[in-house]
Amino acid sequence: MTPAELALLLARAQFAFTISFHFIFPAFSIGLASFLAVLEARWLLSGDDKYLDLFRYWLRIFSVAFAMGVVSGIVMSYQFGTNWAVFSDRAGPIIGPLMAYEVLTAFFLEAGFLGVMLFGLERVGRKLHFIATLMVALGTFISAFWIISVNSWMQTPVAWTTNAVGQFVKSGGWWDVIWNPSFPYRLVHTVTAAYLTTALAVGGVAAFHLIRRHDTPQVRTAFSMAMWMVALVAPFQLLAGDAHGINTLQHQPIKVMAMEGHFTSHPHGAPLYLFGIPDQEHQTLRYAIGIPKLGSLILEHSLDAPVKGLDQYPRDEQPPVAIVFWSFRIMVGLGLAMIALGLWGLFARARGALYSPGWLHRAAVALGPAGFVAVIAGWVTTEVGRQPWTIYGVLRTREAVSAIGAPGVAGSLIAFVAVYTAVFGFGIWYILKMMSRPPHPGETALAPAPTRTAGITPAPARATAADASTETGEAG
Repeated sequence: MTPAELALLLARAQFAFTISFHFIFPAFSIGLASFLAVLEARWLLSGDDKYLDLFRYWLRIFSVAFAMGVVSGIVMSYQFGTNWAVFSDRAGPIIGPLMAYEVLTAFFLEAGFLGVMLFGLERVGRKLHFIATLMVALGTFISAFWIISVNSWMQTPVAWTTNAVGQFVKSGGWWDVIWNPSFPYRLVHTVTAAYLTTALAVGGVAAFHLIRRHDTPQVRTAFSMAMWMVALVAPFQLLAGDAHGINTLQHQPIKVMAMEGHFTSHPHGAPLYLFGIPDQEHQTLRYAIGIPKLGSLILEHSLDAPVKGLDQYPRDEQPPVAIVFWSFRIMVGLGLAMIALGLWGLFARARGALYSPGWLHRAAVALGPAGFVAVIAGWVTTEVGRQPWTIYGVLRTREAVSAIGAPGVAGSLIAFVAVYTAVFGFGIWYILKMMSRPPHPGETALAPAPTRTAGITPAPARATAADASTETGEAG
């Protein structure tokens, strides 16, 4: 390995480490912001304070997760100027405006209303506070919209040309750049994954407390709402993933061949490989276990449809097959487990045993972090499967890296690992510590209620008595 190749490998490892650490927080905060909006809406409509208790409980967790997402995200922009300066220079005329739109819309929206959402419930009145919560939830979605648009353009670049100095500039309207061919599929798949990740985390925390006999209306409500979300969203995510896969087959067939382990073409129907050990050097899948023709049915919706293999493409355009092959199976395997959990929850609900101690609660706890793992596995599949391109089919990764030495990249990578482990390790530990305490009646706000000043009186909280029969029959 040459020094330049080592520097490229370290730069890729650094970006992979920082973005993997970063994305677990937005994946959580996107879904959690919407969950908080639902909780506050149900409190306002029903007057039942258990929803307010849950809102305040998860608001604390959201505040920490959101803060860590913002801090870890700042690092990403600096890497564009250090390790990936060539990419920034060449793609800046297209990527830069889209990132600026994210700041001008999502970031300003979140920054303007986040303080009201976190500290204003007892200060600004219920309706205005609910509007602030909705704006923060909308801001997280808009942020995802722009970031996914940028990434999707890099995956399926359209409406571009090059100027006199080799920079990529738009050749059509911005609408074509933003709504590039893969963007709608990636947006739906990513946002749905965020909602599913949050539902599993909320359900896992609630199930943990049910196992520990903290059987309160707040815990039951959280578990019920989470199980409804998993039951509804997990099957939808399977359909969204299938549509995304078909779109990827159309625009990035090499990635799909790596995901499926198809080193050789199948002119009369491809199997669906469940297991195997990719051997890229010899272009074969060793110890393959597959179901005949099912791969063609999934990819082409026909049992006998021909499917190309990696043998149809040059070796230097193939991604690292083993990484893509296994990360894809981790994502799909966890997705199927989520669907099974949702169906199990529906069955238990129909039998009136949703809150009864048993294996359902243990399974919910076990799958609590599954959404985060699946999200990272999905991004590994997407980004590693795009290699050797930074902008697919246009700019190779080795051409996008800065002219930097391996020792400098190695030093910054070690620093990132040390700092991230310490800072965000503590943050994750603190979130888990907050989750270890069950939500209880009378959850307090993040800030104490203000004293009466200048004729402004805090909005009184609506008091409701907990009815045991309603608690038992809570359906979420």
